[in-house]
Amino acid sequence: MKKIALNILFILFYCSVFAQFEEHFENRTLRLDYVHAGTHNREWYAFDELLWEPYWGGSLSKLIDTFSFGAYRVEVYDTSSKSLIYSRGYGSLFSEWQTTAEARLIMKSFNESVVVPFPKKPITIVLLSRNREGVFNKQFEMIVDPASYFIQPNQRHKYPVTDIEINASSHQAVDIVLLPDGYSAGEMEKFLADCQSFATGLFDFHPYDSLRRKFNVRAVMAPSFDSGVDVPADSIWKNTILSSSFYTFDSERYCMTEDHKSVRDLAANAPYDQIYILSNTTKYGGGGIFNFYSLSSSSNRYSAAIIVHEFGHSFAGLGDEYFDSSTSYNDFYNLRIEPWEPNLTTLVSFDSKWRHLLADDTPVPTPSTAAFIGKTGVFEGGGYVAQGMYRPAFDCLMHTFRGNRFCGACEEAIRKMVDFYAE
Repeated sequence: MKKIALNILFILFYCSVFAQFEEHFENRTLRLDYVHAGTHNREWYAFDELLWEPYWGGSLSKLIDTFSFGAYRVEVYDTSSKSLIYSRGYGSLFSEWQTTAEARLIMKSFNESVVVPFPKKPITIVLLSRNREGVFNKQFEMIVDPASYFIQPNQRHKYPVTDIEINASSHQAVDIVLLPDGYSAGEMEKFLADCQSFATGLFDFHPYDSLRRKFNVRAVMAPSFDSGVDVPADSIWKNTILSSSFYTFDSERYCMTEDHKSVRDLAANAPYDQIYILSNTTKYGGGGIFNFYSLSSSSNRYSAAIIVHEFGHSFAGLGDEYFDSSTSYNDFYNLRIEPWEPNLTTLVSFDSKWRHLLADDTPVPTPSTAAFIGKTGVFEGGGYVAQGMYRPAFDCLMHTFRGNRFCGACEEAIRKMVDFYAE
């Protein structure tokens, strides 16, 4: 009897939250493109265009972000009632560029996008930016009437989509869309094989192996004119559909693209929660930004480990746990506050992180001695700095590929994010 009552309560709850989606949204996407420009300490937003896209891959029930991750946040309000009806955190290349030496010398602009369920009534879209003290401030506001004839209905880059692995409804799964870059028309079979390797590689790692039934993977079959990707330091320049390039921010291994409009245009061919770009190269590299996109080399011997590392950034909001590698960033974190990433801490508010995963006899900070290797602790060094930032394990896939596994804090963060999308 008790089980029946709980089932009835669950059904009533599900119908209630689904009714909220039905009240405010249609089952397709509204995309807002904008230009994000600035210097190391200033930023400006400028409207570009509105588009509607044919699919909504997100949850119909988890409309409000509960994590507060990311450098930025989009909030959607019902214009008449002023009530918050949708929100998500995200990151971008711009916030990373702001910490580079170049940002102190010049002003630069980046194309960015936010996607939300398509509204049935006028909405107010608000874009917020997290300041150095970790507080979100409003930077941009725009009222959107869904009946406006200025919302473009055409797909600029329409390509066929191949299902790599489908396990559930798009609204009850983590939907990954795989985009090719640097695959010529004659290499589409190679791209499909690389997509299969992506799925095999991702689901070989724990905890993804136990969560596989909660993921869908699709591939957009979009060829490039040239094969390969840009390597500027080697004078290699390719004409590819997404223009990915090594030496992003003059860091050799950082391979990303600034052509975000084309990324979104290709992704729009399928329902998606996460965008992953496979670059057709054997050169080691890639990158991942929370709720923005991930990119990695498809044909490197470490490709599987690179995939799960970069997906950790873009999907679960995990930070880099390494501190002994050169990067192009300066003062990436404010060590006086707690970072938003779930696997990094400055100990300013450690109770909000993974303290509950520590054994009672684990010291904080935790010494890097043999007694604590393989255990969850609080090890100094992470987030690109050797002192003042702490990570949950001596080693982890967000640190190196030697251990070939996630630490307890990272695993917990991944599971929570999967539940947010798929339950």
